[in-house]
Amino acid sequence: MKMIGAFLMVCGVLSAQQPQQQSENAAVMAAGSTPIYRVTVTARTAKAINYRHRSGATKIDFRGTELMAKARGEAKVESKQGYIEIEVEFDDLVPANQHGSEYLTYVLWAITPEGRTSNLGEILLNGTKSKLNVTTELQVFGLVVTAEPYFAVSRPSDLIVMENVVRADTTGKIEEIEAKYELYERGQYHRLSNPLQLKLDSKQPLELYEARNAVQIARAVGADRFATESFQKAEKSLAQAEAYQARKAGSKPITMTAREAVQTAEDSRAIAVKRQDEEALAAERQAAAQRETSALNAKTAAQAETDRVTRDAEAARLKAQGDSERATRDAEAARLKADAEAARLTAEKNQQALSAAMESDRLKREMEVKAAAAAAQADQLRAESDARAAAANAAAERLRLDNEAQRAASQAELDKVAQQKAQLEAEKAALRIELLKQFNVILQTRDTARGLIVNMSDVLFDTGKFSLRPIAREKLARVAGIVASHAGLRLDVEGHTDSVGGDDYNQTLSEHRGTAVRDFLMVQGMSDASVTTKGFGKTQPVATNDTAQGRQQNRRVELVISGEVIGTRIGSPLAAR
Repeated sequence: MKMIGAFLMVCGVLSAQQPQQQSENAAVMAAGSTPIYRVTVTARTAKAINYRHRSGATKIDFRGTELMAKARGEAKVESKQGYIEIEVEFDDLVPANQHGSEYLTYVLWAITPEGRTSNLGEILLNGTKSKLNVTTELQVFGLVVTAEPYFAVSRPSDLIVMENVVRADTTGKIEEIEAKYELYERGQYHRLSNPLQLKLDSKQPLELYEARNAVQIARAVGADRFATESFQKAEKSLAQAEAYQARKAGSKPITMTAREAVQTAEDSRAIAVKRQDEEALAAERQAAAQRETSALNAKTAAQAETDRVTRDAEAARLKAQGDSERATRDAEAARLKADAEAARLTAEKNQQALSAAMESDRLKREMEVKAAAAAAQADQLRAESDARAAAANAAAERLRLDNEAQRAASQAELDKVAQQKAQLEAEKAALRIELLKQFNVILQTRDTARGLIVNMSDVLFDTGKFSLRPIAREKLARVAGIVASHAGLRLDVEGHTDSVGGDDYNQTLSEHRGTAVRDFLMVQGMSDASVTTKGFGKTQPVATNDTAQGRQQNRRVELVISGEVIGTRIGSPLAAR
């Protein structure tokens, strides 16, 4: 759980970038567009308890995270028929707006091992104390407390200020949660609307501030356009609460109307987010349908061209066949005409020449028939050859079209792969720049071929020792939080000394300092495989050892952060140096 606290401390550093993000969102909203906000899915580790059905009552404790270390609490959890009853008392709480002006209250959450979150209720302060009696239908869950902008939020922020602790006398089945559940990053509400750039007036109910917060956040995500009816109801309830406050109608009607405005505003925000997601999905589906229609039209055009070529070839074949039949008829007509002429000549000749003439005519007719038949056969062969050539041309054209389609598809796939690769490299570069900014806020950091090198000077250690000072622990916890929040990063710890003292002494001191840093990072939740350490003694100075200032610069511990996700391959020669 220390890893969670360290991560939240780092999130506090990120709030320094909020003015720039606010100006960017203001420009987008001035142009009439809805700004887009991303929610990071962060892995959390906590203790969950299986409160067996009707097993009676048990007790658990609450303790504060690094954000509210003095806070504590105790809860009585009783499993009854069909539900779980929770009675909890808290002490040493501080007002929620001390974590940031956008936070007004605390909310108790139940988290299942599968990552489902349930808002159990608002924690209202009575000085530094609070009591809360709630029920839930869940049986296996862990309990955490977060700071929120209003009580009716449907998703927890990452400002986890308290978490449940299993006591020695806690009864139930203990389960380790490895759940991923969506959290609003610190500053998310601040970026959405920046509603509380003012001081709280103790004369006005806290619920009225929560209602203003909820309405402005709903408007920032586009509820006035995507959930108009619900958003207008929320605005109307807020206006009525403001009117009650103006005429001092009493805290009861103000609180009741303000809480109604909070609930309605949260509903309109959820509806707006859902509808925006549905519109984006519909647009993507329409684009996909248009792409499919274009491909189908191209295929239809190619098939139509193939059919045209086939019809032309068939027409050529029929024309050749007609020409052959016409030649046969012409030959027969010529034969009949010759017969008539021969008959006329035969009649004119005498009986003696009749036999010779008839034989001559027979031979002549046979030769003419053979010639006509040969001509017809030649025409048929030519027609068949033309048809085969036309069919071959059609097949060649169809093959060409298929090849062009395949080349176009292959080029599109190559373009897509290149675009994805370019986008991946851009994301790596952006993450590397962002991490450099985050680490520089904590400690001096430089970007090298080996990775991002975070420098810890000797002022973070006791003189001549390797024990970490409190400020060093704080800074290391923040560094560990950043590294742990990005899967694929690793951290190499390298210890260095100045030239004062012997080689063995300096080597041992540098190793001990590096090991101290590594052990603390392990306590913060980093895995053994992701952190290494090595001491270099006085062998790698970065400044002269002839001056006190130079020796101070040489007494240091460097944290080398690398990984494929920021463009430095783990295990490469550069990363391994």
